[in-house]
Amino acid sequence: MVKTLDAELEAAHDLPLSSYEVLRAVADTSDGRMRMCDLADHVLLSRSGLTRLIDRLVREGLLCRARCSSDARGSFACLTVAGREKVEAARGTHLTGVREHFLAQLDEADLERLAAAWERVLPGASS
Repeated sequence: MVKTLDAELEAAHDLPLSSYEVLRAVADTSDGRMRMCDLADHVLLSRSGLTRLIDRLVREGLLCRARCSSDARGSFACLTVAGREKVEAARGTHLTGVREHFLAQLDEADLERLAAAWERVLPGASS
């Protein structure tokens, strides 16, 4: 499923799944920025892998970096206007892919079990 989602995002938006996940995580914050250390915990990449990916997204003009005033060692990944446009354009493709390649394969009982499992792992996730 991951390979399929990656291929669909690449074909439709020239955006790998890993880049989409980073952009979406930053876009979903209230201020369009996320501390790098928090972002590393949020996505399934090593810190060095995330740094390389952020460098590429900065070069592409989708993110920029900003210093953290409260921690001289910390920095933020900040979504640019182009980054917001890119992730919003790709969001529909991603959600359709998840529905089609994952959720559509489950019956009602499977979906209820999945919701119950998410609720145990992350209370409030199923609402």
